[in-house]
Amino acid sequence: MDEAVFSEWALKILLTGLVIFLGFIVWDLGKKSKAGKFGMFVLFLVLGLGVFGFIFKNILIEFFVLQK
Repeated sequence: MDEAVFSEWALKILLTGLVIFLGFIVWDLGKKSKAGKFGMFVLFLVLGLGVFGFIFKNILIEFFVLQK
């Protein structure tokens, strides 16, 4: 396994772990602050939009930059 393959796998695995950990942090924050259902929805919506933006950025980079 060369360095590029290892980096690609590590990025996918560790970023997935980080997003799951951030989800736990947001859930704990909402629970401790007694945010309620709507507050938890907003917290997870913002986290989800951030993750979606990161994934969408990577898709755009691969589609536009690496196609050339």
